[in-house]
Amino acid sequence: MASTVTSRPGSRPGYGQLLRTRGAWTFLLPGFAARQPFAMLTISIVLLVQHTTGSYGAAGAAAAVTGVSMALFAPYSGRLADRYGQRTVLLPGVLVHTLSGLTFTALALGHAPLWALFVAAVPTGASVPQIGPMVRARWGVKLQDSPLMTTAAAFESVTDELTFVFGPLLATALCTAVNPAAGLITEAALTLIGGLLFAAQKGTQPKVAAVGHARVEHVSALSIPGVRVLIVTFLGIGSVFGGMQVSLAAFSESIGEPGLNGVLYGTFAAGNMLSGLVCGAVAWKVAPQRRLLVGYAALALTASALWTAHSVLLLAALGLLVGMCIAPALITGYTLVEGLVPAGARTEAFTWLTGAVALGQAAAVTVAGQLEDRLWGGAGFLVPMAGTVLALGTLVALRSRLATRPRSRTVARGIGHRVPVAVD
Repeated sequence: MASTVTSRPGSRPGYGQLLRTRGAWTFLLPGFAARQPFAMLTISIVLLVQHTTGSYGAAGAAAAVTGVSMALFAPYSGRLADRYGQRTVLLPGVLVHTLSGLTFTALALGHAPLWALFVAAVPTGASVPQIGPMVRARWGVKLQDSPLMTTAAAFESVTDELTFVFGPLLATALCTAVNPAAGLITEAALTLIGGLLFAAQKGTQPKVAAVGHARVEHVSALSIPGVRVLIVTFLGIGSVFGGMQVSLAAFSESIGEPGLNGVLYGTFAAGNMLSGLVCGAVAWKVAPQRRLLVGYAALALTASALWTAHSVLLLAALGLLVGMCIAPALITGYTLVEGLVPAGARTEAFTWLTGAVALGQAAAVTVAGQLEDRLWGGAGFLVPMAGTVLALGTLVALRSRLATRPRSRTVARGIGHRVPVAVD
């Protein structure tokens, strides 16, 4: 398949050119709607369970079970999508997620025991549709060897950030102003409607080769050393998200201004979106491996300074800098997948990375909360520092494994064409 995007020699690819890609809007709009539930799920569970049990501990535990379940099962969903097609995986997936989410809601409203909520949380998290990785795989089909791949990666990063700004706000408004169960019910409805609309766009999904094709290699993304290195780096990024959520809330509470939590986290998210936009507008000449090392070192440095902040202005400034360092690391890490992973295993690779962020976030929320309770105010900021420093050490030690594979014959997992994918 030839690329559907062309660039004039010497021109710098931009967002306008990216969005004029033929057929892109057919999967972008339903994909954005289907992504919102991903950002609404955790906060909707926390608010509903806290309302019915009166315990933030129980609410956090139920949300953590959902997050861990999603992180563990997402890669298998991606592997099935690579092998059998996105539509084949999405159709049953959105139905299972909708039913399990509504079941969880009914159990919570019925004051079921906590163990029953944990049981219901497992399929709810395991069946979360992996729309983001699927959108990125579709960009790869459209762009192939186009210089717009990095622009698409930045665009996806900004889209994800917008999702994580609007999703929690919508869920919180519904749970507080309408009904404690309204957030989770809306999440289930959006998953069903958006997921089915996205699955209906058959023309843009990566093709699957016929069974028994002689050149198909059944390769698991996890078997590739570079992917395992990226998983560790993305775990560190997840520790920043989780640690910031808990620690900013604790800091705001400690100074008697709980309303500042939204402002501080919004500043952090704004830095992420801003750097993502800039990253996509730059025609990079530096190799992505080097960009990842430099960007991650900056992330570890800024995250290591968070625990020293004792004023709102300083914490806001540091949060902005940390956010600005996250997007380039995410974008570059996802872009490296194109050179590391055979075309037919890339959706799986993306879900491993997305799952790593979710798993790092779930672990960080738990650890940071314990540190805030047991040590001093602001101790939760040690979690982003530890997570990024350890991940940076791994990245530096194993950086040679990020060397891209030869561009000769590469077909895998049933997709009979090369699909360079730019991501988040």
